[in-house]
Amino acid sequence: MIESLRGDAAVRRSLRQVRLVDDLDEALARVSWSVLTEPGDGVAGALIAERGAVASLGLAIGGGAVASSEVSERTLAEGRARWMVRADARSVLDAIRAAAEVGARLLLPGDDLWPRSLDDLGVHAPTVLWVRGDPALLTAPSRVAIVGARAASGYGEMLAGDFAGELAASGTVVVSGGAYGIDGAAHRAALGVSGKTVAFLAGGVDRAYPQGHQPLLRRIVETGAVVSEVPCGTAPTKWRFLSRNRLIAAISDATVVVEAGWRSGSLNTAGHAAALGRPLGAVPGPVTSASSAGCHRLLREYDARCVTTTAEIRELWGDAAPGTTVGGATDPDRSRVLDALSSRSARPVLELSRRSGLAPERIGALLGLLELDGIVTRVESGWRKRPDGERRG
Repeated sequence: MIESLRGDAAVRRSLRQVRLVDDLDEALARVSWSVLTEPGDGVAGALIAERGAVASLGLAIGGGAVASSEVSERTLAEGRARWMVRADARSVLDAIRAAAEVGARLLLPGDDLWPRSLDDLGVHAPTVLWVRGDPALLTAPSRVAIVGARAASGYGEMLAGDFAGELAASGTVVVSGGAYGIDGAAHRAALGVSGKTVAFLAGGVDRAYPQGHQPLLRRIVETGAVVSEVPCGTAPTKWRFLSRNRLIAAISDATVVVEAGWRSGSLNTAGHAAALGRPLGAVPGPVTSASSAGCHRLLREYDARCVTTTAEIRELWGDAAPGTTVGGATDPDRSRVLDALSSRSARPVLELSRRSGLAPERIGALLGLLELDGIVTRVESGWRKRPDGERRG
């Protein structure tokens, strides 16, 4: 396959558009592997790790026995049966051309900008990454994943936005999956403070998914990065979403689940983070809320740490960077909300907004955290401060 591609002038031209390094055979072999396999194929990964991308590709589609300490003859035969149905040089050319057309960059393991944290995935590490936007963000000094339910509540979206906004404003790259709900809230908040954010997709970087996030993903490409391990043109599937989650967990210094149902896909991301030994945080919610049941499960079963402020999120990976925190004593917005509240009568959010001069969305986010701290309580007619005697220790 490589021989036929190497001699194709169109392939060379397109590859030069997506690669800055002159390593034609290695690039073609790894792109070919990304076309042949589904994400995280451990058999392919073991072959590549043992023999290299070029030699293992010839073995995979050229036939013949293999002497390997990692892959048995039977396992290799099963792998070939999967791979050969996709062994088409034209598909490799199409993937490279499509990437060049949308301005995607091809990253290979060993590149200066390759995120080495992904190597912790072992044989399940990606063979390539396709990046639209700034690939340098994948190796930024601090990266945190903020993930959660697609069907998020207003409480969850406000907290995700507040956390992501404050982290991004102080230089942390916010990583998420580009989905509706918590993911979208985190990306938008990071962009809103002119911060950096990275979206990992389950399909090709040329396919905006979900369609309703097409403008959001376009904005992320402009100032952040949209990333995928599958070639352009690949459709997102349920399996690819689950497999994509391992990349989010592996590339991040910590993973925070803001809101998740009992069987939320975010628990899959959390499971990958736990398996990799990455710090894992979960935001608590009302015990009666189904939207927070998954977070409570993480706290109980996955040894996740309870996080309610950006300072606590930073503590997950030992980042002591200075900055204002939601609910922290140095946050002037918190003081303005507390000044606008009364311990005798409840006040609705709009009234608190008028009294404090803060936007209702900001008020709502702060009230959620103050409630977690036991400082305020919500009643039918609005919010009020708890008297000192009522506050939780």
